[in-house]
Amino acid sequence: MKNIFLAFFIGLSAVVAAQNSITGIVVDNKNQPLKNVSVYAPELHKGTTTDENGKYNLNRIPSGTFKLTFVMVGYATQNNTLVIKESENTLNVILEEMIFQMDEVIVSTAFNKLQSQNVMKVDHASIRSLQENGNATLVEGIATMPGVSQISTGTSIGKPVIRGLSGNRVLVYSQGVRIENQQFGEEHGLGLNDSGIESVEVIKGPASLLYGSDALGGVLYFNPEKFANAHTSSTNFSQRVFSNTIGSSTNLGFKTSTENWKFLGRGSYTTHSDYQIPDGKRVTNTRFNETDFKTGIGYSDGKFSTVFRYNYNSLDIGIPETGVSEQTSSKKTDFPKQGIENHLLSLNSIFFLENSKLDVNLGFIENDRKEFEDSESASLYMILKTFNYDVKYHLPSMGKLESIVGVQGMIQNNANYGSEYLIPDATTSDIGVFGTFNYQWNSSVIQTGFRYDTRNITTQNYGALGEEGSFTAITKNYESFNASAGVKTNFGEQLTFRLNLASGFRAPNLAELTSNGVHEGSNRYEVGNPNLKTEQNLQTDINLEYNASHFEFFVNGFYNKINNYIYTSPTGDIRDDNVVFDYVQNNAYLFGGEIGLHFHPHPLDWLHFNSSFESVTGKKANGDYLPFILANNWNNAIRVDFKQAKWLSEGYASFDISHTFDQRNVSGFETQTNDYTLLGIGLGGKVTVGKSKFDVNLNGNNLLDKKYIAHLSRLKTDGIPNIGRNIVVGVSFSI
Repeated sequence: MKNIFLAFFIGLSAVVAAQNSITGIVVDNKNQPLKNVSVYAPELHKGTTTDENGKYNLNRIPSGTFKLTFVMVGYATQNNTLVIKESENTLNVILEEMIFQMDEVIVSTAFNKLQSQNVMKVDHASIRSLQENGNATLVEGIATMPGVSQISTGTSIGKPVIRGLSGNRVLVYSQGVRIENQQFGEEHGLGLNDSGIESVEVIKGPASLLYGSDALGGVLYFNPEKFANAHTSSTNFSQRVFSNTIGSSTNLGFKTSTENWKFLGRGSYTTHSDYQIPDGKRVTNTRFNETDFKTGIGYSDGKFSTVFRYNYNSLDIGIPETGVSEQTSSKKTDFPKQGIENHLLSLNSIFFLENSKLDVNLGFIENDRKEFEDSESASLYMILKTFNYDVKYHLPSMGKLESIVGVQGMIQNNANYGSEYLIPDATTSDIGVFGTFNYQWNSSVIQTGFRYDTRNITTQNYGALGEEGSFTAITKNYESFNASAGVKTNFGEQLTFRLNLASGFRAPNLAELTSNGVHEGSNRYEVGNPNLKTEQNLQTDINLEYNASHFEFFVNGFYNKINNYIYTSPTGDIRDDNVVFDYVQNNAYLFGGEIGLHFHPHPLDWLHFNSSFESVTGKKANGDYLPFILANNWNNAIRVDFKQAKWLSEGYASFDISHTFDQRNVSGFETQTNDYTLLGIGLGGKVTVGKSKFDVNLNGNNLLDKKYIAHLSRLKTDGIPNIGRNIVVGVSFSI
């Protein structure tokens, strides 16, 4: 494998490079040059910044069509599409002042538009902004975004939920590769660390057109950190400590770039003790330890750009079973526990042609999952290997029409090596073909597309028929045709309207088809159903946004109809001292949305007020409620930005009030939960000491040490509260 990659990269050096360049000057609307504007070509993974005269220069860029983005805080982002035919090119840019609007380039959608130009409403957040909330884990951070929540097991395990759908209905992408880590299990987390991740994009709704099966409920798309600008190097260190769990997170990274080659490496280590509830007691065995390492190497030149990345993630996670019992601050996990290792390799390449381009993404992920009951010998040991491929051809533009056709799929193998089997040895194969089209005129856009997919699942026999843990071999084939259509238009300069209609699908997973035994994480005996049909949905989304100089307002609404929705239902039987649950199907529907505002009063440019409300209702066709539907939530935040003399810049202080309403609309075997209100504060900025600069932040979460139980907590059936007051201190600096 090493020799293959070595030969591949050596071969790149022989590519005949086009010596194209782009230069230009960036000014404001008063024709004053702007210094330190970020100029970035995402497809080339190449960037620079403007000098004191507003001038920038990018060398060795390809002929053809590609995008160039100009970003600076306080100014509206520009995303320019360039057609390069000559060796020397000039692009001068005027940036308009914009007090607080940040218009991001959206990577997770097909045409990589600015959000203001995008047909689909996609939420975007930087990891830095999520860390400023004082969250301990990546999933805990994204769960603060409107429309996103998490099914949690203490502080260590979190499964993302988008508008009431989770598990295999939400697809997760990192490094351009779909994450496959046996995500059907309620106690199976993401296996991703926020170290080395720059931002996250959230598609709330079916994205099967671009991503295939399992994107029925939405997509979380994590963008890795960028390489250093050409001819620069940097090393940075960060440290965060957490009072409640006596925890810490240490992070060290290095990156460097020449004109053509780029390299980065980043490692982190996180450790936490059992979390403390408001009465001062600790929830036994909620401790966990995580090691993460990411590295990448990239090359770009006249006709070609490629990036190879590798991510290793190791998790040592305690599984809480005894509630509040043994009291210790130890970070060494006790039994039962999980030991998980993830290896993620990706190769993302773009071939620039005359008037088009070919985008090839290849990925391999290995998920080694062990569960230990009472000894260091793993009772459950599964290795899941997945090879992904995604090939897109961007056709030459026809005036205002952009078109993409592609093929996408995966080959997956699950193998068991432990004494217990949760699911059988199996092979899964996917293949899908699709086309999508984008037509833009003035400020309006129409986007449509179609897709056809097939999935084959083949499992092997194991054990004696009828006994717990036995499986009968099956071969299943599924297919689905899906389409989407959307329109975005502006009613004047400040009011934007979006309407999207999309279908999605999800083939049954191995657990739903084959389960035959006690699911320790759920304390129930689950029986699979090999006759399950494909889930198929149709969702309508409406988005209305108002953006003025000092006021933003948005309303999102959705209605999601799902045919053949798969869920577990108690049979009334008892087996091995556990209630028996069958996998069954019924039609279902979900509806709700989000509403929010951002107020920035003039002339108080340092003051911000944010407020958002989210609601989801999920029901089966017979009127019964669906399980694991988040309670309604209302978040409010006041933020003050400030600068104090020369030693403090980019300073901020925030005060947050989050109210979660009670949840009485529950399924037959769920428990109801009461409402609660949590208070939080934040304080931070960039501190200058001599020639050194430090980013510092202080957060206080659940300041009043409120005792509460979140509705999506898996510990709620035992009456175990969520985490109490937590003070988080963080510092980062360049070395």
